[in-house]
Amino acid sequence: MDADKVFKALSDSTRRMLLDRLYEQNGQTLGQLCQDVGMARQSATQHLEILEAANLVTAVRRGREKLHFINPVPLHEVYERWVQKFERRRLGLLLDLKNELEGDPK
Repeated sequence: MDADKVFKALSDSTRRMLLDRLYEQNGQTLGQLCQDVGMARQSATQHLEILEAANLVTAVRRGREKLHFINPVPLHEVYERWVQKFERRRLGLLLDLKNELEGDPK
């Protein structure tokens, strides 16, 4: 995983919105992704290229259409590397507090 590319891709609200739209309905065309959000196809294409470079989105040709699919693996890797380790300590502290308040032995 290239964490810099993933963080760069996630740093933009438009790209996060595109990921949200793919989460809601995976396998959309460029036209479907642009629909109802007032985004030009050229702008969406540029954002999708950045998402693809970060491996957050993959595209598959189906005839003349190009379908875009979310790839959750890089997000999971970011979670494991950058989020989970902080949660573990916080959750451990909460469990210790619960046990202390309830008088439960560890």
